Amino acid sequence: MPAPTDTLHSPRLPSLLTLPLGLIPARLNSAVLAQILNRMLKPELADGELDFLDHKVLRISVDDARLSYRLTLRQGRLEAARPGTADDVSIEGNTFEFLLLATRREDPDTLFFNRRLRLGGSTELGLYTKNLLDSIELESRAGPLLGVMNRATELLSRFGVQRG
Repeated sequence: MPAPTDTLHSPRLPSLLTLPLGLIPARLNSAVLAQILNRMLKPELADGELDFLDHKVLRISVDDARLSYRLTLRQGRLEAARPGTADDVSIEGNTFEFLLLATRREDPDTLFFNRRLRLGGSTELGLYTKNLLDSIELESRAGPLLGVMNRATELLSRFGVQRG
């Protein structure tokens, strides 16, 4: 099934499913994501490919899931950003677009150019972030998680709630 051309017509998570997600403290969500990414991005971290985030804050907002993650790099590892620190760069979009990115059904350039994923903040950090997303090969690292993401993408594309 071809991907939708804009976020106004892309599948969204039903509100009922997102309600419990808002009950989890944002810092805890960020810490969990940091641990997962530290494992998945171990080679990139070791090679210094994420050094552009050193003491900078990256915010990832999954709009339809009402989730926001704030990450920073300290001593070569990703961690949850401290409360009260300003965001230096942000990526925003819906679950479906992030799944398209993670499963490589759409390339980052297409998603960002069509504003299905939006970059904000520092242009330089945004470009580094987009290039990093474009260079990562998750297939060999995600294991069973990639299968789950593929199934979730298919499910959302077939049964997703439409906005509008």
